[in-house]
Amino acid sequence: MSPIETIMRTSPVIPVLVIEDAATARPLAEALVKGGLKVLEVTMRTPAALDAIREMKQVPGAIIGAGTVVSTAQFDAVMKEDAEFIVSPGLTSTLGEVIVQSGVPFLPGVATAGDIMRGYELGLRHFKFFPAETSGGLKALKALAAPFFEAKFCPTGGISAATAPEWLAFDPILCVGGSWVTPKGATMDQVEQLAREATALGR
Repeated sequence: MSPIETIMRTSPVIPVLVIEDAATARPLAEALVKGGLKVLEVTMRTPAALDAIREMKQVPGAIIGAGTVVSTAQFDAVMKEDAEFIVSPGLTSTLGEVIVQSGVPFLPGVATAGDIMRGYELGLRHFKFFPAETSGGLKALKALAAPFFEAKFCPTGGISAATAPEWLAFDPILCVGGSWVTPKGATMDQVEQLAREATALGR
């Protein structure tokens, strides 16, 4: 398996994390890993994101990636923090070529056949289907997956604990991305329990 496929197959759910305070990052990662979710995506949506990656990298067993990477400058910044994989909400030739040439595992966002073809031209076969629910949901992804039979997906956007099993039952889907495992105001014990429930979806 390719490095990105290995990462995608590690856990059925990849938590999509928006970290406002870097001081919470390490305890959060510890709770998620203890619950069985080792692959964590820290989105580049807040000023604390780079510090959060640095903190989470200290947690044994955690595989820390950077999400919402939309520019080469952001890519350079997260690589200085040794992000282990990159997730982007879309796919451009400029950003895609830089990341592919670096060799770091990469999961670019796609929503159309044209997006996937752009990825194919870069040698990519693993994609984030985003935003999953508003792009037509599972029905749309099934239609896209038919001509692109080599492609594997991680749908993200609008997926919940209730709907995740239906997505995961579709063979080209290796995992789903979700934020429901870290609801606002949750204690670390609650996060750990939600992580355990999410981990069990892969059994």
